[in-house]
Amino acid sequence: MKIFLWVLLALGIVSGIGFWLFHNLVGKENPEYILKLMDEKAKDGKIAMTINFNDENMVSVNANSELPLASTMKIVVAIEFARQAAEGKLDPNQEVSLRELEHFYIPNTDGGAHPAWIKSLDASKKSDSVVSLYEVAKGMIGYSSNANTDYLMDVLGLENINNLLNDLELTTHDPLYPIVGALYIPLQLLHEEQVTKDFLLDELQGMEMNEYRERAITISKEWKANPLSSEKKEEMVKNLGMDIQRVWSDRLPGSSANDYMVIMEKLNNKEYFSEDVHRYLDPIMEQLMENSANQQWLEHAGQKGGSTAFVLTMAMYATDKQGNKTEMVFLADDLSRLQQQKLSRNINSFQLRILREEAFREKVKEELAN
Repeated sequence: MKIFLWVLLALGIVSGIGFWLFHNLVGKENPEYILKLMDEKAKDGKIAMTINFNDENMVSVNANSELPLASTMKIVVAIEFARQAAEGKLDPNQEVSLRELEHFYIPNTDGGAHPAWIKSLDASKKSDSVVSLYEVAKGMIGYSSNANTDYLMDVLGLENINNLLNDLELTTHDPLYPIVGALYIPLQLLHEEQVTKDFLLDELQGMEMNEYRERAITISKEWKANPLSSEKKEEMVKNLGMDIQRVWSDRLPGSSANDYMVIMEKLNNKEYFSEDVHRYLDPIMEQLMENSANQQWLEHAGQKGGSTAFVLTMAMYATDKQGNKTEMVFLADDLSRLQQQKLSRNINSFQLRILREEAFREKVKEELAN
């Protein structure tokens, strides 16, 4: 769930004065910025972090606070996919038409994630215009395609996905629902409910969450049979101003850092799920291991992050060649534009230092304990 492409362009970071602003305001890479932001935002409950190292918790800040997950919640969809594949409830090699996936794709609303995934496919697959379900799942995690996510929610069944939350004994997780479908709700209100643009924001903010989810589910089902025209998609995007995006971001499924730590521990230890489940799940979740450089020092590792214009989240797990196990979950909401940019620039280097540097782990542990 990337920041909307047109929002990125509006930030003015691609060239000229924007380039200067990015490097002078965002600054050089500085993983300790995460510690600074934790100190600034911890009291308002809009930021959370938990880190385990070798089965011991070393950091826990606002770990029970429920915050929007953005695309990090796609981990749950990936697990349910692997579970159904292992149980023979679906054929991971089943062919899927790229045209079917287009039904759930709204241009310029995912930071280019879906087109980037399409571009990454083998030429033969693109020419045949079909991919396997397995490729769809990998695109959901590796490229964070929202279209692939909503498609898989339909294939797997939302009831099954949300039942998994109970099976995992997660205590704070909101039910999942089609995240692309929810983007259409503003236009639906304008057309079907005869709400004026002046009152649209109030209508969205006042809508009960159950109604909001049900609308998103119904919209997604309707698209499967009657996909939106390109003109309708364009009209839809035009009505996604920053205030409307904020409502969408705030209403994304939420959970706590503790809940996702439970999941990370299960994925890292490889004892909770069967070998058959991991046979399907690991290639989806652990695409980091396709990099030969990571293979040199990691036994296995997986992660999924997410972002909107106001949110940045990440959940990861890793076991290195020496047998050291690390799990980390980071959730941040209500971010300013500059905070979002700085986090995006530094979160990967922060993770890497946590994984590889004992002195840095001790520093983080000490600073966040206060």
